[in-house]
Amino acid sequence: MTTTDTTAMTTATHPSIAAALTDLLFTPGLDLTEAVDRHFAPDYRQRTDGRWDDRAEFTSHIAHLRTIVADGSIQVLDELVQGDRYADRHLVDITKTDGSTVRMEVYVFAEFTPDGRFRRIEETTLMLDGTDSDRNIGSAR
Repeated sequence: MTTTDTTAMTTATHPSIAAALTDLLFTPGLDLTEAVDRHFAPDYRQRTDGRWDDRAEFTSHIAHLRTIVADGSIQVLDELVQGDRYADRHLVDITKTDGSTVRMEVYVFAEFTPDGRFRRIEETTLMLDGTDSDRNIGSAR
């Protein structure tokens, strides 16, 4: 296990949640389709807090988040890569377009493809700061 933050992930040789979330949510000039294609396989599936989504549903979720997220950051606390498996624990700090903030701790278990994209992610989120209406931000549409 390693402890790191997004600044240490500049030359990752494996898939990285920090790189994916930065492209998806915090790089507004990057086209959503390009960002998804860069990090997620065509058969991608994700389970967040018990709810399964296919790649199209996941992309819809990210499209929604892009309308409410103004800025943010990811801090990877723990990360483990073994073969085609990936696990991490990270913090996501979000500033929404209305000025409010949300802080989530996320636990991830994943599988990636030989070309370095995520095939499957299963995650559990824990809201540390935010309002009751932000509790479902990990799967909001």
